Amino acid sequence: MKLSPLTDCETDCAMNGGETVLVTGFGPFRQFLVNPSWTAAQGLKLVGLGDMIDVYIQELPVSYVKTQRIIAGVWKTLQPKFAVHLGVARGSSVVVLEQTGKNSGYRDRDVCGFCPESHCCVEGGPEKLDSVINMRVVSKEFRQAGEDVVYSRDAGRYLCEFAYYCSLYHGERRAALVHVPSCGSLSSADRLVPLLQSLIQTMLEQLEGPCVSLQQTSAAGCQLLSCTEELWVEPS
Repeated sequence: MKLSPLTDCETDCAMNGGETVLVTGFGPFRQFLVNPSWTAAQGLKLVGLGDMIDVYIQELPVSYVKTQRIIAGVWKTLQPKFAVHLGVARGSSVVVLEQTGKNSGYRDRDVCGFCPESHCCVEGGPEKLDSVINMRVVSKEFRQAGEDVVYSRDAGRYLCEFAYYCSLYHGERRAALVHVPSCGSLSSADRLVPLLQSLIQTMLEQLEGPCVSLQQTSAAGCQLLSCTEELWVEPS
């Protein structure tokens, strides 16, 4: 089913001749009546990502069923170049770049009191998917520049990671999950949005780099792989 909000965006993209980057944030959740991730997404829409990039923002409800439907629909209809999913990390004062989305283990209930019966994102999907972007490299670059950006392989197995895995699955791994802080100086939109803008632009540069190539896999069809993957494979 085609999601109605995407139609205008498709028209705008065709007129502008640019490529589209999807940016999502979440709706109200617990103490966050206005979710910082959605505020950040709105800020990114205002500042943009460059002249040839159309930023399309989408608020995701903290609901497994609705989020799954929206993510699948956006990838099918909008067909973005890249997707960035923003979530809030309660109690954190740093920006966290998540490398991996896991398919199973989702046992916490959403705001509707619902939990997937199978406890997974995509039945029959790979147990885990890594972003085509080497988040370790990106986080290291920004840490060396003095920014509070860290790398993670454990996204929490709640709606943030659920959305991330669904996007990695439907988008051939052309997605990122960024957990934004809920406290500290970086929780201010004035500081956070420019940092997110720079992070996403760096990811897009890496996406365009010579190391990224298409490769057929039996597990999930045509997926994007990075030639630098050995740098961030988790030790056994």
